[in-house]
Amino acid sequence: MLRKLEKAERKWGGSNKLIDQWLENRRKLLVHYCQIAGLPPYGKSEKSLPSLEHVKSFCDLLVDYVSEGHFEVYDQVVNACEKFGASSKTLAQQVLPKITPTTSAALDFNDKYAEAQDDQVLYQLDKDLSDLANTMETRFELEDELLEVLHNKHSEQAQQA
Repeated sequence: MLRKLEKAERKWGGSNKLIDQWLENRRKLLVHYCQIAGLPPYGKSEKSLPSLEHVKSFCDLLVDYVSEGHFEVYDQVVNACEKFGASSKTLAQQVLPKITPTTSAALDFNDKYAEAQDDQVLYQLDKDLSDLANTMETRFELEDELLEVLHNKHSEQAQQA
């Protein structure tokens, strides 16, 4: 997922403030994910569970990321797409409902771990992180479809100006 993010940053970075912010927040989320999952370069030489506080910190980033999408970014993307014509608006309207299940999955993960009172829940973390990774990868692909439209139309406007 980090490689795909780096590709997205190379492709769309610097073209639009909204896109840059969105990609930066995705980077923070992915780095924190790698840290709690023990993935390179954050892997540990010994197998151990992350602290519950570290997992809760990740949950905060996760909720912030999905909330930012639904309550800030997507509205701006849809508004921009409406300005760019019917085909852009139609794409946005087709993609957004597909993102909703990924939000539900992220919020379910948050509910399970952010409210946990003891470390016992962490024994399920590996499986839950794996499931979350698959869900978020789907989400990122759908968001990238929106980014592509926004970037292409923004670039077209800049060239016409």
